[in-house]
Amino acid sequence: MATNLELKIKLNSFGEIIENIKNNKILHIKTLLQKDTYYKIHDGLLKLRKQNDNFELIKYKRNEKNGERWSNYFVLNVSGENAENYFDDLFEIETVVEKTRELYIYENTRIHLDEVKSLGKFLELETVVDKLSKEESIKEFNEVVKILHLNISDQIRKSYRDLLLKKQYFVET
Repeated sequence: MATNLELKIKLNSFGEIIENIKNNKILHIKTLLQKDTYYKIHDGLLKLRKQNDNFELIKYKRNEKNGERWSNYFVLNVSGENAENYFDDLFEIETVVEKTRELYIYENTRIHLDEVKSLGKFLELETVVDKLSKEESIKEFNEVVKILHLNISDQIRKSYRDLLLKKQYFVET
């Protein structure tokens, strides 16, 4: 099981963040086209991610209540021509999130600038706890927050799935 320390913030534009990224010589890795199909399960979240032409099944649990936002997750790489159809037949689809993601890397922290269909622009941080201790991860995470001039109190403690489901609920009722 892998672990991340995470943050999500809604943005009006990417301009200031991109300027901070450039000023700090943070590496742009690539642009990703992602389609996340969320399935209904009894515990945690399960999604099939189509990323460009690759698939991965991701199951995770995350603290959405208070304190630091730690996420524990498993990733299973999936191959085959009909991966979406296969999982759609096994599980009930809850919702689909489509986004364009600009991926940047600062040491062990992934910086995502996401344009999410029907939701808008977001910044996500994911500091990977792999080679680092939790304490070292927190230190790096706080360093990136400072470099990007982020206000932690602006964070959204929900997944894109939750935000989209809430939006759909209000549109339907």
